[in-house]
Amino acid sequence: MPPRQSLPPAVVLLSGGLDSSTLLAMAREEGFACHALSFRYGQRHLVELEAARRVALALGVARHLVMDLDLRLIGGSALTSDLAVPKDRPAEEMAHGVPVTYVPARNTLFLSLALAWAETLDCTDIFIGVNALDYSGYPDCRPAFIAAFQEVANLGTRLGAELGRRFVIHTPLINLTKAQIIAQGLRLGLDYGLTHSCYDPSPQGLACGRCDSCQLRLRGFAQAGVADPLPYAV
Repeated sequence: MPPRQSLPPAVVLLSGGLDSSTLLAMAREEGFACHALSFRYGQRHLVELEAARRVALALGVARHLVMDLDLRLIGGSALTSDLAVPKDRPAEEMAHGVPVTYVPARNTLFLSLALAWAETLDCTDIFIGVNALDYSGYPDCRPAFIAAFQEVANLGTRLGAELGRRFVIHTPLINLTKAQIIAQGLRLGLDYGLTHSCYDPSPQGLACGRCDSCQLRLRGFAQAGVADPLPYAV
């Protein structure tokens, strides 16, 4: 790989979870100088930011920026309020409807701020780890949303509207199962023990093993035939 200073820049949204960490490893493999962007948005699973820090350090990003955006002021989600996080939901229930863990317009907000940072970096590549297969019904994880946001990016920025450069919202995980995502990460040498996926961790930071995110993660590792290195409370 050529020296980092000669690599094209990309902004990569990094939560510290399984998907976004795999995404960062994939963007790095594609030859980008990765600028990782995480958010402290009032989420109850704040432990994910420590995971994001570990992953960013392990993968050698150009910069890791953590932005404050307090979505508790808006509420409307079990992740940013006192609403209970659903536990032990069957797979068929997770596949239908929008759960209370949906954070209103979260990906729209995150992508907008990633776009703003990309413009200051003279960068037109943005990576987000949305997935339209193994997901819990979030409307902002679907291909139609990504395509619409990409059009917004190209119409509403100086780089796009005035200079004619085209933003690309990269979603390499969008049509992969969790098992396939894990296989990609393992191929790239990603240590999944650095990551954290739980929506409702214990006070000690242990994953609950029962929320939608934990169940999807555990099922993905089981289908991949690999043990999940993350410790669980259950």
